[in-house]
Amino acid sequence: MKTETTEMPREGTQTGRQAELYARHGPGAKRLAYLLTGDRPTAEDLVQEAFIRVFGRFRDLRNPSSFEWYLRRTVVNLANSHFRRLRTEREYVQRRRGEQPTPSAPDVVSRLAMWQALQRLPQRQRAAIVLRYYEDLSEAATADVLRCPVGTVKSLVSRGLVRLRSEVTPDA
Repeated sequence: MKTETTEMPREGTQTGRQAELYARHGPGAKRLAYLLTGDRPTAEDLVQEAFIRVFGRFRDLRNPSSFEWYLRRTVVNLANSHFRRLRTEREYVQRRRGEQPTPSAPDVVSRLAMWQALQRLPQRQRAAIVLRYYEDLSEAATADVLRCPVGTVKSLVSRGLVRLRSEVTPDA
């Protein structure tokens, strides 16, 4: 009786080894990342990235039994990079805020007046203004949506704005 031995391909062995390492070290790495970041989704992303990086260099590890140490070090480095990136983003936003005037409290009365004036415009003028300024479409894109020439869009917007200004702007 002949028994067949099937040898797994090299890739399958590598994938099996990776699954084993993930099963063994994944929960601890997630716990570490969560304790470092305080955010579960961010922690999961960091651990996934850490495994990808360490798996990519697994063959280069001098001591494969040190996988857990390399993984832990990679998680800590990625968390540090994450917070460095956040700090840089916050500093950028703060600088940008300093360059722009601070917005005042919303003027509910003015908004309501603008909304009511906009509702009183003829439908095509209202559509042209909403598409151009609220939806931020170009004149050509607005013309496509309204199925009219670009010149018509310019005219509709111009007439609509004149009417809005006359209704909303208080007489001096």
